[in-house]
Amino acid sequence: MEKLSIIKIGGNIIEDTASLDAFLKLFSNLEGKKVLVHGGGKRATSIASKLGIESKMINGRRITDAATLEVITMVYGGLVNKNMVAKLQALKTNAIGLTGADMNSIQSEKRPVKKIDFGFVGDVKKIHHTNINKLIQADFTPVFCAITHDGNGQLLNTNADTIASTIAIGMSNIYETSIYYCFELNGVLQDFNDKESVIKNINSEKYKQLLEDNIIVNGMIPKIDNCFDALQNGVEKVHIGNTSMFTKENNNFTTITL
Repeated sequence: MEKLSIIKIGGNIIEDTASLDAFLKLFSNLEGKKVLVHGGGKRATSIASKLGIESKMINGRRITDAATLEVITMVYGGLVNKNMVAKLQALKTNAIGLTGADMNSIQSEKRPVKKIDFGFVGDVKKIHHTNINKLIQADFTPVFCAITHDGNGQLLNTNADTIASTIAIGMSNIYETSIYYCFELNGVLQDFNDKESVIKNINSEKYKQLLEDNIIVNGMIPKIDNCFDALQNGVEKVHIGNTSMFTKENNNFTTITL
């Protein structure tokens, strides 16, 4: 099977122009077929503040009311997405910017209210992988922002990590898929205070041990759980690290396998 790389970026890489430019250059030079997924939460928070809209977070997750959804749509789907697409075009990568509503590519349902009402937040239910593949086969590089839709005209704020993993799972019917979660750190760390203490390989047994030893905690747990879910549903490999993952001389990042 032909290989397909799904790369998710977020955090300070998006915020810092030099870091973003360096990443996009590496991404454009990455061989083979690829899909880019991005967030933009920090930028959305900043612009919402300028507009007098308070950003509400619970356990690191954004409460998305109607006003916040408008800002997210403008920032993710407009400002961040189109700037990336323009920069990739300058690097001779024929990118196309998308939300999950485009081509009905990613459908979600509004998260049910349990203890917390997250508002217009979507949980992915279906990837139309054949539609996405039409773009890939036409030599376009899809660039998805963290917005999906419910099939009834409603846009939904959706976790970018989840979008990346569900795209990879859906496309694994056609390709040998790998996910790259790209952020500021070198990878999953043995000691959070030592940025060089990268755990290079994690399988399911190693993961259980890391949880028992309280080495993997807090927000990293759902991220790793997401990785194993992808691996159990057809994805070949998952990699976590910073932009240097895409340079041939670097092997100091985390690879997760079953």
